[in-house]
Amino acid sequence: MNGESKVLSLDEHSPVSDDKIAILDAGAQYGKVIDRKVRELYVDSQILPLDTPAFLLKERKFKAIIISGGPNSVYASDAPVYDSELFSCGLPILGICYGMQMMNKEFDGTVEKKEVREDGQFNITVDTECKIFQGLSNEESVLLTHGDSIDTVAKGFKVIAKSGHLVAGIADESKQLYGVQFHPEVDLTENGQNMIKNFLYNVAGCSGTYTINSRETDCINEIRRVVGDLKVLVLVSGGVDSTVCAALLHKALDDEQVIAVHIDNGFMRKNETQKVAESLNKLGLKLRVVNASHTFYNATTTITTDKSDPKVKRVTKTLITTAHPEEKRKIIGDTFMKIADEVCGDMNLKPEDVILAQGTLRPDLIESASHLASGKADAIKTHHNDTELVRQLRQQGRVVEPLKDFHKDEVRVLGKELGLPADIVQRHPFPGPGLAIRVICAEEPYMCKDFAETSVLLKLLVDYANAISKPHALLGRLEKSTTPEERQVLKDMSISDELSATLLPIKTVGVQGDSRTYSYVAGLSGNKPPNWNNLMKLAKIIPRLCHNVNRVAYIFGGAVKENINDVTTTFLTSGVLSTLRQADYLAHKVLTKSGFNKKISQMPVVLIPIHFGRDPSQRQPSCQRSVVVRTFITADFMTGIPATPGKQLDEEVVNEMVSEIKTIPGISRVLFDLTAKPPGTTEWE
Repeated sequence: MNGESKVLSLDEHSPVSDDKIAILDAGAQYGKVIDRKVRELYVDSQILPLDTPAFLLKERKFKAIIISGGPNSVYASDAPVYDSELFSCGLPILGICYGMQMMNKEFDGTVEKKEVREDGQFNITVDTECKIFQGLSNEESVLLTHGDSIDTVAKGFKVIAKSGHLVAGIADESKQLYGVQFHPEVDLTENGQNMIKNFLYNVAGCSGTYTINSRETDCINEIRRVVGDLKVLVLVSGGVDSTVCAALLHKALDDEQVIAVHIDNGFMRKNETQKVAESLNKLGLKLRVVNASHTFYNATTTITTDKSDPKVKRVTKTLITTAHPEEKRKIIGDTFMKIADEVCGDMNLKPEDVILAQGTLRPDLIESASHLASGKADAIKTHHNDTELVRQLRQQGRVVEPLKDFHKDEVRVLGKELGLPADIVQRHPFPGPGLAIRVICAEEPYMCKDFAETSVLLKLLVDYANAISKPHALLGRLEKSTTPEERQVLKDMSISDELSATLLPIKTVGVQGDSRTYSYVAGLSGNKPPNWNNLMKLAKIIPRLCHNVNRVAYIFGGAVKENINDVTTTFLTSGVLSTLRQADYLAHKVLTKSGFNKKISQMPVVLIPIHFGRDPSQRQPSCQRSVVVRTFITADFMTGIPATPGKQLDEEVVNEMVSEIKTIPGISRVLFDLTAKPPGTTEWE
């Protein structure tokens, strides 16, 4: 054994079909996605702890093993333990990301942190003679998200894929051991499903006899099992998740058992509460609307301050004076729970006689690092439906979440099966905390000791043609981390586009290497019309070289020449919320009118505390704010890409949004988010 093993969570009495794959969880954000993709290929699967002993996997007659990615380094002192016999037990193995690095280290290869990191969709070259790449092209588009890379390939292994000069895949086909640095399980790896299929059928010899039972029936049975004769309180936001959850409850239980409540937290979109009530009344649901704006604005909660000692806690500031994004989410989530208890009290119901229902999805649990999704995943952000209070209720058996194994696209399918109207099923998602997490609150600029160096490196990147004519220490790092082809692309773009780069002193949340990051935003601007294809290329390259940048945005309104070193003090005040609410309304009005709302999966509109266009010599204070539009395209909301103007979205639509938003008083500039997921999350907070 490689270290001590934990108690095995494998039910020894559970039946195993002829074709069953063990997915060993190393803490990946996408672990459950692997499970889903395998089952879509008619092969049964089971997610197990990474430290599951090899002999039990053999004893339970698993056909093969897939080892997931994870946030750790294989050399870290807290690296997850595993049974080294896995690699000699005779079962075919596919190691993904961390799983590949683990495999390489086990056979005396080396892994090290490189100057370059890869977070996003990139083209790699693959060996099509290798079984897992048979039938594919020599060049494939894949999702890479890692900082560590293979340095020395393990004995007996050969390189089967490369990303530039980095190893992207290894194999010892005689032992049926395969490793890939990228994520074949996500949609951003365009032929990933074929790669997994090749492993399951061409390597592991699966026959594809597994079929999925009706998931609607499973959901209804779970609701009836958990709720029994009790009443159930469902918090309905009006989004597709909570609406489908409410519809399932309505179908599974008697009408008098279901209490549907919409809590207006003060962070809703323009006219949102009215629309929610109207749409749910059409479904025959009796909806109780609670106006709790002032309760939320002045709410606080208790949070743990020492991870090693959960008993050490403190009370947060009130929500309207809180700038920290995680604390904002926790306050909002806990306040929802407190108001839910008050609703029960108003109805003379004891809390122990009421079950809480939530439309929680699998990505919510993964990003919150819930044990329901993964035993080792890193927390990307705390979802309002997975706070500590909710977790306590789960432990007490007082929560039913029939959609917890679903992804967004699957929920839409289920909604159609339940007979929900198309306008509800296809609605763009809107987060439970609402506009509260689309305001980047700040009291002071976010400028760590690396801010100045990152700012210089960013300027070198976008002005590469001129930069290489003058010696600079950071040029060496840039050249080590890029291929000659990439450097030529940078040179050509800097000559043709004449862009300016500005590092913004704010932080946004991202997911890089299966871990959460709070990092800077890189702003690109210019006096020429934007070349969107080049901007999208730069948005991929910048986070690779500037490891503390997880988001890139284009700034409309001409080149930004001045450095931005301060922010406009911003909290969740009524004036700030009114500004964002109007910007959100105008942008979505333009999108809906154009018809492109059917092609865009979600469009967060974000208010940031940045005031551009001030003459530094006049020392004008920062008093305006800017708006960011993020047009996001995804199927499962675990990964996704920005819509490229001129490709998935008409440029005229984007320009009209910018013009409309600029009519709002107090808006400095409008930005367009160029970032894929990863490295940026769907939301900025």
